Order: sequence, then C-alpha cells, then structure tokens
Amino acid sequence: MSRLFRTILAGGTLLLSVSHSAGAQAVVTTSEIARLQWLSGCWAQHAPGRVTEEQWMAPRGGTMVGISRTVVRDTTRSWEFLRIAHHGDRLAYVATPSGQAETVFPVVSITDTVVTFENPQHDFPQRISYRRIRADSVVAMISGTVNGRTRGSSFPMVRTRCTGT
Repeated sequence: MSRLFRTILAGGTLLLSVSHSAGAQAVVTTSEIARLQWLSGCWAQHAPGRVTEEQWMAPRGGTMVGISRTVVRDTTRSWEFLRIAHHGDRLAYVATPSGQAETVFPVVSITDTVVTFENPQHDFPQRISYRRIRADSVVAMISGTVNGRTRGSSFPMVRTRCTGT
C-alpha cells in the first residue's frame, strides 16, 4: 500500500449522461477528460517537516499525465507516476506508486468539479477522488476498507507555482 495514497487524493459525486445506480458502469467519452482541466497544474500539501507535491499535465490526446512525491525533511518517502486516460471504454486513474505494479481505478463519476475513481479489488484505497474547491485549491480523498474496517482520509492541497527546481 502506497504511503502517497494515504497522503493525497479526493472524493466526489456523480453527474453523467448515463444513469448510475448500484452496480451500474459509467461509460465516459473522450471529451470527458476535458472536464478535468481544473486539475492540471501543480498542487502541494504542507505540514511541519513534510511536503507532498503533485503535478498534472493538461488534458491532451485523451490523457492527463501526473507525478507526485512526498518529502519528509530532506528524504523522499514516496513517489508516484500517474495518468488519467481511457482504459478500455472508460476513463481511469492509473497509479504506479514508488516503482510498484500499476493499479487501474476506473471512473465512477465525473462532473466539472469532482472526479471519483474506484477499484473494489485493490487492497487500499479502493476509492480515489479529487474535488475542486476553488481555482487555487482541491481536496483529495482516499477511502476503502482494510481488514473489514472502513478507512478514509482527506487532504487539502493548494495550487503552487510549477518549477523545475
């Protein structure tokens, strides 16, 4: 289980052109990824001695590519390659944390301010979401069950300047 997953990612609601009820699969068109433009850019969560950074390229060619890392004092504790793209006929969040095998989380809901992905077979988290609060802030949420117990965390992030240094 990635520490980074425990320190980033968010929760949301459903607004799709298809009906979504328990067990229903959301089908997303290529244009749906454009609704996530608000997520592009650089984001950070700061805590004493710790910073988590996440950067997303703008939607282009049906894909958003992201990277993240968590640094505690002067040591990288976790890092992750991310992408949001079509996986089969659905949009999906694909995470490759700290060199582990990639995990696919298909979209279950998407609006102009919230996106939620879910993989019930994953150990933890099973649900990853991002919610736009304002142009300069998002809340990330992860949730799921571990050993039969429900767990979840939310993590506010603020937009930050993208730098190469």
